Amino acid sequence: MEDLVLAERPIWLLLTIAVVAIALLLVLIIKVRLHAFFSLLIIAVATGLAAGTGVGDVIDVVIEGFGSTVGSVALLVGFGAVMGRLIEITGGAQVLADKMIGTFGERRAPLALSVASLFYAFPIFLDAGFIVMLPVIYTVARRLGGSFMLYALPSIASFMTMHALLPPHPGPTAAATVMGADVGMVVLVGLLVGLPTWYLGGYRVARLISRRFPDTPVPTLLGEPRDVPEEERPAFGTILLVLLLPLVLIFFNTGLATLEAQGTVAEENFLFQLSQLLGDTSVALALSALAAMLLLYVIPRRRRGERAGGLLEQLIDDALAPVCSIILITGAGGAFGSVLTETGIGDSVADGLDAMGLPVILTAYLVTMAMRIAQGSATVAATVGASIMAPAITDGGFSSVAVAAVVVAIGAASIGWSHVNDSGFWLIGRFCGFDTMTTFKTWSLVGTTISLVAFALSAIVFTIA
Repeated sequence: MEDLVLAERPIWLLLTIAVVAIALLLVLIIKVRLHAFFSLLIIAVATGLAAGTGVGDVIDVVIEGFGSTVGSVALLVGFGAVMGRLIEITGGAQVLADKMIGTFGERRAPLALSVASLFYAFPIFLDAGFIVMLPVIYTVARRLGGSFMLYALPSIASFMTMHALLPPHPGPTAAATVMGADVGMVVLVGLLVGLPTWYLGGYRVARLISRRFPDTPVPTLLGEPRDVPEEERPAFGTILLVLLLPLVLIFFNTGLATLEAQGTVAEENFLFQLSQLLGDTSVALALSALAAMLLLYVIPRRRRGERAGGLLEQLIDDALAPVCSIILITGAGGAFGSVLTETGIGDSVADGLDAMGLPVILTAYLVTMAMRIAQGSATVAATVGASIMAPAITDGGFSSVAVAAVVVAIGAASIGWSHVNDSGFWLIGRFCGFDTMTTFKTWSLVGTTISLVAFALSAIVFTIA
């Protein structure tokens, strides 16, 4: 959709409108206690009108932003919720929790969850991976006691770090493609920067923040917990198979897509075509949810001579019902972000930063940060930031390591500074049972810390290279 506002409104006015809109949104949600879904849609429409967008156009922008966000989120959340509920209700989460606590010990349970999330987040997008990990986090928190925040926040930090810094996640992948970076080098630099960032800016900070919330209860979003007798619980290998299946399918797609891009595999190759189908994140999660139904529920119940069909349908309904509100709120957040994007605020600020003559890597970070704050989407911020910086990178004659460091810096900027126009802000906050201010103090703060630490480390790599 074309820019509808920029020629009619000065940048200072657009910035003022954006700041006032966010302030009013927080008042509606926190003070008035109006549901976030309605609050976001009301403010989205009001912001578009105040910025000079026509009545018909602003509705189109809201619908487009809502639809595109829900289209990408609903399937991931739905399949993830079903998988999570099956893993919890069949005792699979208890099996994983026992194995994890037995290996790492009770005192290191938050670290164990964070490390497990770090590995699981490598190929799986933040929202889908975290939802699948939730029943394990719930179970560990219930078993060991204490604040839910102590176990959830370190896991969130792991997913945020991987989502921001490493392909095949969409932000760094898009940035690497736009800037012509060597994807393999981006992975190496991403790991070099990402691992210390995860521990220092993610895990350690998450532990510090969790101490400020000593009484956070464990949510019951995936349903009430069920204490499954030990003899009815699935084998550890079966649970591992269900969890690893989406990773294998997504890696299958990523590997063959890389070979196809290099010309090693033809586009008409059967395995490549198959990987494009099975390795799509939504399809991989759908197949994994079906595998979970079969391996964790249907086959074990039939072996015990119990009926499965009607009960399975009810179980899936119970899993999907609580997440409908989250999907709607997430879509409304996407609509608000889309309206802010159409005002042209982010583009204007980014162009101004690019013209200031700052060091390339600092400019890349600030430009991407401006886009992130303005419109909310990490992927859009990284893609736009990379597009704006691509000419400077092309003309600068930088080494492959330096270019990879810039890509990582752009990814770092895209994960920080999250607020109410970010769909992830609402998605993770609601799944964890956080209110709006708590989400700011946890999700937003950890993401921004990860962003700053990753930028500092990537700047060091860029300077050395």
